Amino acid sequence: MADERFAFVVVSNRLPVDRVVAEDGSASWKQSPGGLVTALEPVMRKTEGAWVGWIGQPEVELAPFTHSGLRIVPLALTGGEVELFYEGFSNDTIWPLYHDVIVPATYHRDWWDSYVAVNQRFADQAAAVADVGATVWVHDYQLQLVPRMLRLARPDLVIGFFNHIPFPAYGLYSQLPWRTQIIEGLLGADVIGFQRVSDAGNFSRAVRRLLGYPTRSPFIEVPATDELPARRVVARPFPISIDVVAFEELARSPAVQARATQIRAELGNPKTVILGVDRLDYTKGIGHRLKAFSEILEEGRLKVEDVTLVQVASPSRERVETYKHLRDEIELTVGRINGDFGTIGHQAVNYLHHGFPREEMAALYLAADVMLVTALRDGMNLVAKEYVAARHDEDGVLVLSEFAGAADELKTSLRINPHDIDGLKDAIMQAVDMPRAERRKRMRSLRKRVRENDVGHWSRSFLRTLSDANGGIDRLGADLDPLGDLEWTVERVPKP
Repeated sequence: MADERFAFVVVSNRLPVDRVVAEDGSASWKQSPGGLVTALEPVMRKTEGAWVGWIGQPEVELAPFTHSGLRIVPLALTGGEVELFYEGFSNDTIWPLYHDVIVPATYHRDWWDSYVAVNQRFADQAAAVADVGATVWVHDYQLQLVPRMLRLARPDLVIGFFNHIPFPAYGLYSQLPWRTQIIEGLLGADVIGFQRVSDAGNFSRAVRRLLGYPTRSPFIEVPATDELPARRVVARPFPISIDVVAFEELARSPAVQARATQIRAELGNPKTVILGVDRLDYTKGIGHRLKAFSEILEEGRLKVEDVTLVQVASPSRERVETYKHLRDEIELTVGRINGDFGTIGHQAVNYLHHGFPREEMAALYLAADVMLVTALRDGMNLVAKEYVAARHDEDGVLVLSEFAGAADELKTSLRINPHDIDGLKDAIMQAVDMPRAERRKRMRSLRKRVRENDVGHWSRSFLRTLSDANGGIDRLGADLDPLGDLEWTVERVPKP
């Protein structure tokens, strides 16, 4: 594969496969969970494309290989690069800044230097495997400089970028010392995708403030420079989703339904099971929901014998100091709530600090009467959509933060401001007491919306817009047809 060139190349920080090392030292690969792999796999197979990314382990160099029909091009990172580029600039500078500085962002010049260097390596690797006129789709905040780097090295390429996390308002974004370089890096793409209308608007405003380029939504006019000709860039929302059919089929399986019944029995068959599922991250508002739940129990609005909160908090960035403190804080709070309100036979909060396979998650969704999504800031929050997809019984209530991207689509959820603890408590009580008829009406509407905008629609819409923005890319565009009828699912962007 070393000399192969590909018509379609995906570039992301992590590869779509995980390396599993056995006790005897042998290594194997398994496909990573997540909607991105599901969305792009059909296109990858039709175009025989390649995926460039890091394997998630430092100091491991591997040759390109094929896994389950996907062509994988690994890029190695040193331990120092993981510390500076990934844990440092990506997750201790960009992540908090783009999530409304819920915790302070840290700015270090050596982190930035590593970010630039690693982005250049990703760009070089993508350029090396991309065929003449290929389409390259770059993903997420770790690689914001790659589009311009690719544009300079390979002006023949068609380049898309999708930002999976929010893009902040200019008042926050302007804090970044390298704010202009990031904007210029992103403008190397032909199409820049965001989760929400507000994110695309924030980006366009940053372009106007920092560079003075004309913008008329969704277009940004990029003038000619000594290095590049004038171009028109599209910046607009493409809300990501999940594989709804696959998740619903999983939830309908007898094994998963039996496990859902077993989960409720293991919890003592309470009247109400409330569920929270998150990465252990300060953006998720886990502390806010625990505070609200604690106060409800304290006020006697619910009894611990009747209700249980199950909180799944999968490990996240455990080497980063902020996340270590967050874990300590959450676990202390859970212990206090259980100490104050638990009985020998009933635990107020069941706290689970580990990940689960998809089958177990589907069973948890089916077992839960109320789903709490209390994100303080979230690009989308696919857990909300997974809960809706799993509820083929048209039951359950979704309590959803207005600060999650999913709130733009899932309008019949109970929308809350997680900072308003009294409002959050009232919403929880409304969900617990909601009549069956109203639950069914709301869930039907949510399920209709999620079905209409699944992950396949997301990928087709982005790639068709990328094709249209360039006057049509015959080589890739023709290969999109087998993915479904695009005429009614895609909002076509008019050509300049």
